[in-house]
This record gives sequence, structure tokens and C-alpha cells, in this order.
Amino acid sequence: MEIAHLEQTFLEGGRIGLDREALIASGADSQSVLAEYLAKLDQLCQRIAAALPPKAGEVERARAILHWLWREKPHRYQYGGNFRLTDVLDAQMGEGDRVGNCLGLTLLYNVLGQRFGLKLRTVQLEDAFGLGPHVFSVLHAKRRSIDIENVFPYGFDYRGHRENPQRQDWGDRELVADIYHSRANGLFEQGELEGAVENYDKALRLNPRYIKARLNKGIALVELGRVEQARDLFRG
Repeated sequence: MEIAHLEQTFLEGGRIGLDREALIASGADSQSVLAEYLAKLDQLCQRIAAALPPKAGEVERARAILHWLWREKPHRYQYGGNFRLTDVLDAQMGEGDRVGNCLGLTLLYNVLGQRFGLKLRTVQLEDAFGLGPHVFSVLHAKRRSIDIENVFPYGFDYRGHRENPQRQDWGDRELVADIYHSRANGLFEQGELEGAVENYDKALRLNPRYIKARLNKGIALVELGRVEQARDLFRG
């Protein structure tokens, strides 16, 4: 199946798996590139599986995956770093220390965790640590939900966001939407406004309630001189 068709499938509400959806949204634009990165995920899973405690339960698995990732790359978080899953995978398996920003690390953790049978979702905060928008993972275990802050090596069962009233629960579609939103923001900064609008549209198809993507699309439309379209967008 062609990549464009696969992308259309999940943009229209179908499911092809978070790993494939995130890789395509990150720019895997051919079957060969997609297969290459799926193979890298397989390799990571094999290495993690070898380090898991025997018969580990879901909480033990979740904790062990995070700790393994940090042992492999002890300086892995980078503010403003990689957010595309493709780049994050390359960095995780490459020579450097830095792997990704909060979105990139959360994507990698959720993709890996789901492959190990974990029920993971995402929480988005409009502002965290005084640095702006932020995402992190949440494990839904049998008896409780556990926040997993991917930007800290000690982030398993992190308590710092528990009482934050800004918490927005995101599923896989909203998480993938954030890749498109981040891509659009980069294109906007480069002056590629048509490309930015196209990616804001994809973000909104996956997450129609994504207010910031709607606002940013409107700004891009105004910059393009399409003021009436921007007005219609904000009226909607």
C-alpha cells in the first residue's frame, strides 16, 4: 500500500498502529523508508526485551523501559530537540547523547511501550516548567494511572503534574497530530506557508479541538492574504 494511502487511512479515522502513523507523520515517505524505521524499532524492542525482568508485570515493564532508555542515553532530553520519530530513533541508536524534546521522547516511549502490551496515553499541558507546551506519557495500569515524565531519568511515577488544572488527555490521534503541528510551525518559520497550512490541516483532521493548530493555521492564512478563509476558520 502506498504511503499516501496509508496516511489518508489514519487521517480519515482508520488505524494502522501508532508506530506507522508516527513514522509517516514524521516524514517516512516511501515503503522502504517506513520498513527501515520499523526494523529499527524491532531492534530496540529486542534489546529492551533482553533486559526486562522475567515475567515482569505491566508496571515493572513500564519502569524498566524508561530506565533502559535513560541508561543508554543519560543526556537524552534536549529542549527544542528532535520531535520526529524518525530523527528520535536515529539519535537513540546513534553515537550522540541527545535524543529529542518532550514530544520526541514521549512518542518513542509510547510506541515502544505499546509494543510491550502497555496501555499508554498522553497528557498535554499548555505550559510546564516555564518552557511552554509539554507532553508526557501516562500508563493506565489495573489499579491506577501513573504519570511518566520522559524528560527526566527519574520520571517514572512523576508527581509534579498531578494537580495541574491544564491537563488534557490525548490518545494516539492527538499525539500524532502534534507531529504535524510541529512540522507546520517549522515550515511557517521558514516562510513555507502553503506547506504549513497543509500540515495544520492534517493536525486538525486528527484533533479538531486543537485550538493552537487552528489559531496558527489562521495566522498562516492571513500571511498568505487569504483573510476571508481565516475569518471563516475562526467563526467555525
